[in-house]
Amino acid sequence: MNKNEVLLMCPLYAPTQRRIEEAYHVHAYWTDPDPEALLKRIAPTCKVVVTSGGRGIDGATLAKLPQVRLVSCFGVGVDAIDLGYCGSHGIAVTNTPDVLTDDVADLAVALMLASLRKVAEADRFVRAGKWHKGSLPLATSVGGRKVGIVGMGRIGQAIADRCRAFKTEIGYHGPRRKPVEAQYFADLEGMATWADVLVAACPGGEATRGLVSRKVLEALGSSGHFVNISRGSVVDQSALVSLLVDGKLGGAGLDVFDDEPKVPAELLTLESVVLQPHQGSGTAQTRQAMGDLTAGNVDSFFAGKPLLTPLAL
Repeated sequence: MNKNEVLLMCPLYAPTQRRIEEAYHVHAYWTDPDPEALLKRIAPTCKVVVTSGGRGIDGATLAKLPQVRLVSCFGVGVDAIDLGYCGSHGIAVTNTPDVLTDDVADLAVALMLASLRKVAEADRFVRAGKWHKGSLPLATSVGGRKVGIVGMGRIGQAIADRCRAFKTEIGYHGPRRKPVEAQYFADLEGMATWADVLVAACPGGEATRGLVSRKVLEALGSSGHFVNISRGSVVDQSALVSLLVDGKLGGAGLDVFDDEPKVPAELLTLESVVLQPHQGSGTAQTRQAMGDLTAGNVDSFFAGKPLLTPLAL
């Protein structure tokens, strides 16, 4: 272990955390009995913060660490990091793009299939012995459905690629057109009216907070299905719950929520909802690749080399 110091905001994928702990003098913020005293103690010397997409770090905390020049994020989402503060104070921010694209897209399609074809509901139906008493209500075909994707970035495009294999029609909404083979909708409510399935694949943060509004969900309608592998903040969660409970939305496949790990109690009993514990990138292979980038950015910083995946701030 060398003398270079790293402030670790939260626990990480275990092999990644071990790698960083073996290479540097790591201060564990989340386990320290007096985090404020810790910040004051390391303020003159700590130049690197490592965090996760969910944990992030705010400007008030960074202000107590005037020597920090890098925030290395384990995750692609950086909405929990105060990018404005970082940009105005010369702090580089890195994340882990590309390596989790395929796994997140896979889960989005899995949730769509599970929702339309009642996969989880059918599993519970069989396990409860209900098959002996009658048939499960009919599901919805995947082929021929219209899939509207909110956000046509790396993950959105990967979802579209997979959906085409099921012979679906693809539409997308975003701030601008992309050079992709899909119908562009400048108006999200208009796309929801058109779509059978709405998939949220856009970044989180204030710019997209509440983007999937009650009106958008109402436009999707009682036969429509909503899939979210983005962030809980992009949808009006109270409206989503209300419409699902009232049968005014056909179903949902949800990997993310407003106040994780808390999930609205109403969702836990609805047969029309498939739930996941924010596992879009949750494979050993992807977490290893994410960890390699997270630690690799720290290594590059201390070696005076170009960062592997810097964000433009």
